[in-house]
Amino acid sequence: MSVDISQVLLWALFPLIALVSFSFLWYKQCCNRDKRKLPPGEMGFPLIGETMDFFNAQRKNQLFEEFVQPRILKHGKIFKTRIMGSPTVIVNGAEANKFFLSNEFKLVKSSWPSSSVQLMGSDSIMEKDGDKHRSLRSVIGTTLSYAGLEVLVPKMCNLVQMHLATNWKGQEKVISLYSSAKVLTFSVVFECLLGINVEPGMLDTFERVLEGVFSPAIQFPGSKFSRAKKARVEIEKMLVKVVREKRKEMEENLLREEDGMLLCRLVHGMIKGEISEKEVIDNVVLLVFAAHDTTSFAVAMTFKMLAQHPDCYSKLLQEHVDIMNNKKNGENLTVEDIRKMNYTWQVARESMRLFPPIFGSFRKAITDIEYEGFTIPRGWKVLWTAYGTHYNEEYFKEPLSFNPSRFEEAIPPYAFVPFGGGPRVCAGYQLAKLNILIFVHYVVTQYEWFLLHPEEQVTMDPLPLPSLGMPIKISSKCT
Repeated sequence: MSVDISQVLLWALFPLIALVSFSFLWYKQCCNRDKRKLPPGEMGFPLIGETMDFFNAQRKNQLFEEFVQPRILKHGKIFKTRIMGSPTVIVNGAEANKFFLSNEFKLVKSSWPSSSVQLMGSDSIMEKDGDKHRSLRSVIGTTLSYAGLEVLVPKMCNLVQMHLATNWKGQEKVISLYSSAKVLTFSVVFECLLGINVEPGMLDTFERVLEGVFSPAIQFPGSKFSRAKKARVEIEKMLVKVVREKRKEMEENLLREEDGMLLCRLVHGMIKGEISEKEVIDNVVLLVFAAHDTTSFAVAMTFKMLAQHPDCYSKLLQEHVDIMNNKKNGENLTVEDIRKMNYTWQVARESMRLFPPIFGSFRKAITDIEYEGFTIPRGWKVLWTAYGTHYNEEYFKEPLSFNPSRFEEAIPPYAFVPFGGGPRVCAGYQLAKLNILIFVHYVVTQYEWFLLHPEEQVTMDPLPLPSLGMPIKISSKCT
């Protein structure tokens, strides 16, 4: 059989030809990329970039002042850097917030550290896109609709009053306001929203998970991430048991979809084959974390601001006295009473403007993005910040001053973003609002109080919290 030498040589050289062709195309693409105008900025050291500067500022709760603001002054409101190994563009301003948050699923998608995904759950809503994300949000939104709130408000009133009667009783005592708010918020999510009884030790287990959410995803004995993973397994075992019991009760018609609020709605979706058991569990875990520390911090900062501004406190107190005077003794608040707490919500919003529960969040470009004359390449991270608008004179006159009345006027869209915005705006926004307003009502109408350290600093671990736990001295009001 004759052999075509030229054909053999062609096949032998084919890998080399392919490699040369690929290298040429790659080089051409890089050249084209080089022609694009990237945002100004410095990428720092190879691989680690400016990660150490970023984390050092974050630990001191000075991320905006020490990391972002100096770079804005040097490069402008949009600049590039490298954080945690990823080239990242940091954007600031309401227009930037609107552009990136409203283009979720189109230009960007949620981008969380590997440790967060593993601990919160890969099947939670934070990892879902498109129709699946909208479907899960719809379930949560239905639970927090007007009809849902009418059921939820009296449950929360009973729980808040029980918490205060149990933990705040006594003629005069000192308590940690932040810790008390955390215990209460945890109970509200589990007992009022999910219909799950809180057992001893549950809060501590969830706290261990939170400790590892932003730590390196390296699992070795004794590490934060390793302890967090172990705690996550404990939580999952508990929730699997609860979910399966709920499913059995619903299949035997012992429970309706509406009973037990959100958890029953999720389990109903599981029975219909719309969501999996893992999706139910992961979303319960995420909801607890999303509502827990952030709401507790918002409560603490609201009281901090009231303590520093007695004129605002007097006005707020009168609002609640007026509501209380129109209620019968022992009668719970209603949704309509909540709607009358206009000034209280202004105070809470102004507190969250000055002390956002979240700094911002990361997105990942899923295509090359043209913005403000710059190109953000596909695969790069984008970080939007709350402080970029909350502390900006362009949106809030005298931004460092505490002025609740500023919320009497319309705020520019995407300028006030303590709950994010766009398709991924915090699904628990209404729950957080109820939690803050109901808690404030019962504290200010039943207790005399003052903070022991009104100038207490805020620290990060890994989310913002008052460094001393916000110790507060209380005594019951005479009735």
